[in-house]
Amino acid sequence: MTTAVIPLEQRKLKNRAGFGQTIHDSFVMAKRGLIKVRRNPEQLFDVVIQPILFTLMFTYLFGGAIAGSIASYLPIIIPGILVQTIITASVVTGVQLREDMDKGVFDRFKSLPIARIAPLAGALMADTIRYAIATVLTFTMGIIMGLRPESIIGMVAGGLLVVAFAWCFSWIFAFFGVVARTASSVQGFSLIILFPLTFLSNAFVPVNTLPNWLQVFTNINPISHLITAVRDLVNHGAIGADFWLSIVGALVILAVFIPLTARAYMRKA
Repeated sequence: MTTAVIPLEQRKLKNRAGFGQTIHDSFVMAKRGLIKVRRNPEQLFDVVIQPILFTLMFTYLFGGAIAGSIASYLPIIIPGILVQTIITASVVTGVQLREDMDKGVFDRFKSLPIARIAPLAGALMADTIRYAIATVLTFTMGIIMGLRPESIIGMVAGGLLVVAFAWCFSWIFAFFGVVARTASSVQGFSLIILFPLTFLSNAFVPVNTLPNWLQVFTNINPISHLITAVRDLVNHGAIGADFWLSIVGALVILAVFIPLTARAYMRKA
Protein backbone atom coordinates (compact mmCIF):
# COMPACT_ATOMS: atom_id res chain seq x y z
CA MET A 1 0.00 0.00 0.00
CA THR A 2 1.30 3.43 -0.91
CA THR A 3 1.95 5.69 2.05
CA ALA A 4 0.05 8.97 1.96
CA VAL A 5 2.12 12.10 1.26
CA ILE A 6 1.60 14.64 4.01
CA PRO A 7 1.95 18.38 3.27
CA LEU A 8 4.79 20.08 5.15
CA GLU A 9 2.42 22.44 6.98
CA GLN A 10 0.33 19.51 8.23
CA ARG A 11 3.40 17.60 9.45
CA LYS A 12 4.52 20.65 11.43
CA LEU A 13 1.04 20.96 12.96
CA LYS A 14 1.08 17.31 14.05
CA ASN A 15 4.58 17.52 15.46
CA ARG A 16 3.79 20.51 17.67
CA ALA A 17 0.34 19.41 18.86
CA GLY A 18 -0.14 20.62 22.43
CA PHE A 19 -1.02 18.50 25.43
CA GLY A 20 -4.72 19.42 25.27
CA GLN A 21 -4.94 18.62 21.57
CA THR A 22 -3.13 15.32 22.11
CA ILE A 23 -5.57 14.29 24.86
CA HIS A 24 -8.55 15.26 22.69
CA ASP A 25 -7.23 13.34 19.68
CA SER A 26 -6.47 10.32 21.88
CA PHE A 27 -10.05 10.22 23.14
CA VAL A 28 -11.31 10.44 19.57
CA MET A 29 -9.13 7.46 18.65
CA ALA A 30 -10.36 5.62 21.76
CA LYS A 31 -13.93 6.20 20.59
CA ARG A 32 -12.95 4.69 17.24
CA GLY A 33 -11.70 1.61 19.09
CA LEU A 34 -14.99 1.25 20.95
CA ILE A 35 -16.92 1.55 17.69
CA LYS A 36 -14.80 -1.30 16.31
CA VAL A 37 -15.78 -3.43 19.30
CA ARG A 38 -19.46 -2.63 18.82
CA ARG A 39 -19.29 -3.68 15.18
CA ASN A 40 -17.15 -6.73 15.94
CA PRO A 41 -18.37 -8.04 19.31
CA GLU A 42 -16.28 -11.19 18.90
CA GLN A 43 -13.36 -9.04 20.09
CA LEU A 44 -14.89 -9.36 23.55
CA PHE A 45 -14.96 -13.16 23.60
CA ASP A 46 -11.70 -13.44 25.56
CA VAL A 47 -12.87 -11.10 28.33
CA VAL A 48 -16.38 -12.59 28.43
CA ILE A 49 -15.81 -16.34 28.04
CA GLN A 50 -12.46 -16.71 29.79
CA PRO A 51 -13.50 -15.36 33.24
CA ILE A 52 -16.54 -17.65 33.32
CA LEU A 53 -14.75 -20.73 31.98
CA PHE A 54 -11.60 -20.36 34.08
CA THR A 55 -13.51 -19.59 37.27
CA LEU A 56 -15.66 -22.69 36.94
CA MET A 57 -12.84 -24.94 35.75
CA PHE A 58 -10.12 -24.03 38.25
CA THR A 59 -12.47 -23.72 41.21
CA TYR A 60 -14.03 -27.16 40.82
CA LEU A 61 -10.76 -28.82 39.76
CA PHE A 62 -8.53 -27.52 42.54
CA GLY A 63 -10.87 -26.21 45.23
CA GLY A 64 -11.20 -29.40 47.25
CA ALA A 65 -7.58 -30.48 46.84
CA ILE A 66 -5.97 -27.15 47.74
CA ALA A 67 -8.34 -25.48 50.20
CA GLY A 68 -10.54 -28.34 51.34
CA SER A 69 -13.74 -26.87 49.92
CA ILE A 70 -15.04 -24.62 47.16
CA ALA A 71 -16.06 -21.92 49.64
CA SER A 72 -12.56 -21.79 51.15
CA TYR A 73 -10.90 -21.69 47.73
CA LEU A 74 -12.96 -18.85 46.23
CA PRO A 75 -11.18 -16.05 48.19
CA ILE A 76 -7.89 -17.44 46.84
CA ILE A 77 -8.81 -18.21 43.25
CA ILE A 78 -11.04 -15.28 42.27
CA PRO A 79 -8.28 -12.63 42.58
CA GLY A 80 -5.92 -15.01 40.78
CA ILE A 81 -8.35 -15.60 37.91
CA LEU A 82 -9.07 -11.89 37.69
CA VAL A 83 -5.42 -10.91 37.37
CA GLN A 84 -4.63 -13.74 34.93
CA THR A 85 -7.62 -12.93 32.72
CA ILE A 86 -6.97 -9.21 32.45
CA ILE A 87 -3.21 -9.48 32.01
CA THR A 88 -3.81 -12.08 29.29
CA ALA A 89 -6.37 -9.79 27.64
CA SER A 90 -3.76 -7.02 27.43
CA VAL A 91 -1.89 -9.08 24.81
CA VAL A 92 -4.64 -8.22 22.33
CA THR A 93 -3.49 -4.59 22.45
CA GLY A 94 -0.23 -5.39 20.69
CA VAL A 95 -1.77 -7.88 18.28
CA GLN A 96 -4.49 -5.48 17.09
CA LEU A 97 -1.98 -2.65 16.86
CA ARG A 98 0.22 -4.74 14.57
CA GLU A 99 -2.80 -5.76 12.47
CA ASP A 100 -3.85 -2.12 12.04
CA MET A 101 -0.35 -1.16 10.98
CA ASP A 102 -0.18 -4.09 8.52
CA LYS A 103 -3.53 -3.09 6.99
CA GLY A 104 -2.35 0.49 6.41
CA VAL A 105 -4.76 2.04 8.90
CA PHE A 106 -1.99 4.04 10.54
CA ASP A 107 -0.77 5.19 7.13
CA ARG A 108 -4.17 6.80 6.61
CA PHE A 109 -3.94 8.47 10.02
CA LYS A 110 -0.77 10.21 8.80
CA SER A 111 -2.85 12.31 6.44
CA LEU A 112 -5.06 13.60 9.28
CA PRO A 113 -4.30 16.76 11.29
CA ILE A 114 -4.09 14.88 14.60
CA ALA A 115 -1.34 14.32 17.14
CA ARG A 116 0.96 11.57 15.91
CA ILE A 117 0.78 9.63 19.16
CA ALA A 118 -3.05 9.76 19.34
CA PRO A 119 -3.80 6.48 17.45
CA LEU A 120 -1.50 4.54 19.77
CA ALA A 121 -2.73 6.21 22.96
CA GLY A 122 -6.36 5.89 21.88
CA ALA A 123 -6.03 2.15 21.26
CA LEU A 124 -4.60 1.65 24.75
CA MET A 125 -7.35 3.76 26.33
CA ALA A 126 -10.12 1.83 24.56
CA ASP A 127 -8.81 -1.48 25.88
CA THR A 128 -9.53 -0.43 29.47
CA ILE A 129 -13.22 -1.08 28.68
CA ARG A 130 -12.36 -4.70 27.93
CA TYR A 131 -10.51 -4.97 31.22
CA ALA A 132 -13.47 -3.51 33.09
CA ILE A 133 -15.84 -6.05 31.50
CA ALA A 134 -13.59 -8.94 32.56
CA THR A 135 -13.38 -7.53 36.10
CA VAL A 136 -17.15 -7.27 36.50
CA LEU A 137 -17.74 -10.77 35.11
CA THR A 138 -15.07 -12.39 37.29
CA PHE A 139 -16.38 -10.85 40.50
CA THR A 140 -19.96 -11.64 39.47
CA MET A 141 -19.07 -15.30 38.91
CA GLY A 142 -17.31 -15.41 42.26
CA ILE A 143 -20.28 -13.96 44.11
CA ILE A 144 -22.68 -16.37 42.37
CA MET A 145 -20.47 -19.28 43.43
CA GLY A 146 -20.28 -18.09 47.04
CA LEU A 147 -17.55 -15.45 47.35
CA ARG A 148 -18.36 -12.93 50.08
CA PRO A 149 -16.03 -9.89 49.94
CA GLU A 150 -15.17 -8.08 53.16
CA SER A 151 -16.43 -4.82 51.63
CA ILE A 152 -17.77 -3.59 48.33
CA ILE A 153 -15.31 -0.70 48.44
CA GLY A 154 -12.40 -3.12 48.77
CA MET A 155 -13.66 -5.17 45.85
CA VAL A 156 -14.05 -2.08 43.67
CA ALA A 157 -10.58 -0.88 44.70
CA GLY A 158 -9.12 -4.28 43.82
CA GLY A 159 -10.78 -4.19 40.41
CA LEU A 160 -9.50 -0.68 39.71
CA LEU A 161 -6.00 -1.71 40.74
CA VAL A 162 -5.99 -4.63 38.29
CA VAL A 163 -7.38 -2.52 35.43
CA ALA A 164 -4.77 0.19 36.04
CA PHE A 165 -1.94 -2.34 36.26
CA ALA A 166 -3.11 -4.08 33.07
CA TRP A 167 -3.16 -0.75 31.22
CA CYS A 168 0.43 -0.14 32.29
CA PHE A 169 1.36 -3.73 31.38
CA SER A 170 -0.22 -3.38 27.94
CA TRP A 171 2.54 -0.93 26.99
CA ILE A 172 4.91 -3.91 26.88
CA PHE A 173 2.74 -5.62 24.27
CA ALA A 174 2.18 -2.35 22.45
CA PHE A 175 5.95 -2.12 22.07
CA PHE A 176 5.99 -5.61 20.55
CA GLY A 177 3.13 -4.54 18.28
CA VAL A 178 5.17 -1.64 16.93
CA VAL A 179 8.51 -3.40 16.44
CA ALA A 180 7.38 -6.90 15.42
CA ARG A 181 6.83 -7.80 11.78
CA THR A 182 3.61 -9.81 12.09
CA ALA A 183 0.67 -10.14 14.45
CA SER A 184 1.50 -13.80 15.06
CA SER A 185 5.02 -12.91 16.20
CA VAL A 186 3.57 -10.33 18.60
CA GLN A 187 1.40 -13.01 20.13
CA GLY A 188 4.32 -15.44 20.31
CA PHE A 189 6.64 -12.97 22.06
CA SER A 190 3.86 -11.92 24.42
CA LEU A 191 3.01 -15.46 25.49
CA ILE A 192 6.67 -16.19 26.25
CA ILE A 193 6.51 -13.39 28.81
CA LEU A 194 2.94 -13.96 29.93
CA PHE A 195 2.89 -17.66 30.78
CA PRO A 196 5.75 -17.68 33.31
CA LEU A 197 4.46 -14.55 35.00
CA THR A 198 0.86 -15.73 35.38
CA PHE A 199 1.23 -19.47 35.96
CA LEU A 200 4.44 -19.32 38.04
CA SER A 201 2.74 -17.08 40.58
CA ASN A 202 0.56 -17.46 43.65
CA ALA A 203 -2.62 -17.33 41.55
CA PHE A 204 -3.69 -20.96 42.01
CA VAL A 205 -1.65 -22.57 44.79
CA PRO A 206 0.05 -21.38 48.01
CA VAL A 207 3.66 -20.42 47.47
CA ASN A 208 4.90 -22.65 50.31
CA THR A 209 3.79 -25.76 48.38
CA LEU A 210 6.21 -25.00 45.52
CA PRO A 211 9.85 -26.16 45.25
CA ASN A 212 12.31 -23.81 46.95
CA TRP A 213 13.88 -22.61 43.70
CA LEU A 214 10.44 -21.80 42.29
CA GLN A 215 9.41 -19.97 45.46
CA VAL A 216 12.24 -17.53 44.85
CA PHE A 217 10.85 -16.57 41.44
CA THR A 218 7.25 -16.53 42.66
CA ASN A 219 8.06 -14.22 45.56
CA ILE A 220 9.67 -11.61 43.29
CA ASN A 221 7.12 -12.02 40.51
CA PRO A 222 5.21 -8.70 40.17
CA ILE A 223 2.05 -10.63 39.26
CA SER A 224 2.22 -12.40 42.64
CA HIS A 225 2.36 -9.05 44.42
CA LEU A 226 -0.62 -7.81 42.40
CA ILE A 227 -2.67 -10.92 43.21
CA THR A 228 -1.85 -10.63 46.92
CA ALA A 229 -2.81 -6.96 46.88
CA VAL A 230 -6.18 -7.78 45.32
CA ARG A 231 -6.76 -10.58 47.84
CA ASP A 232 -6.05 -8.18 50.70
CA LEU A 233 -8.52 -5.65 49.30
CA VAL A 234 -11.29 -8.12 48.45
CA ASN A 235 -11.04 -10.43 51.45
CA HIS A 236 -9.96 -8.00 54.17
CA GLY A 237 -10.55 -4.50 52.80
CA ALA A 238 -6.90 -3.76 53.58
CA ILE A 239 -4.03 -2.09 51.75
CA GLY A 240 -0.76 -3.89 52.43
CA ALA A 241 2.82 -3.72 51.23
CA ASP A 242 1.93 -5.67 48.07
CA PHE A 243 -0.42 -2.89 47.02
CA TRP A 244 2.41 -0.36 46.99
CA LEU A 245 4.78 -2.83 45.34
CA SER A 246 2.21 -3.27 42.57
CA ILE A 247 1.97 0.50 42.13
CA VAL A 248 5.75 0.81 41.96
CA GLY A 249 5.96 -2.07 39.48
CA ALA A 250 3.34 -0.46 37.24
CA LEU A 251 5.17 2.88 37.31
CA VAL A 252 8.46 1.18 36.43
CA ILE A 253 6.81 -0.47 33.42
CA LEU A 254 5.47 2.90 32.29
CA ALA A 255 8.82 4.62 32.79
CA VAL A 256 10.57 2.02 30.64
CA PHE A 257 8.07 1.16 27.93
CA ILE A 258 6.27 4.44 27.22
CA PRO A 259 9.49 6.06 25.90
CA LEU A 260 10.51 2.87 24.08
CA THR A 261 7.10 2.40 22.47
CA ALA A 262 6.63 6.08 21.63
CA ARG A 263 10.10 6.32 20.06
CA ALA A 264 9.57 3.19 17.96
CA TYR A 265 6.09 4.32 16.97
CA MET A 266 7.18 7.84 16.01
CA ARG A 267 9.75 6.41 13.64
CA LYS A 268 6.93 4.69 11.74
CA ALA A 269 4.07 7.19 12.21
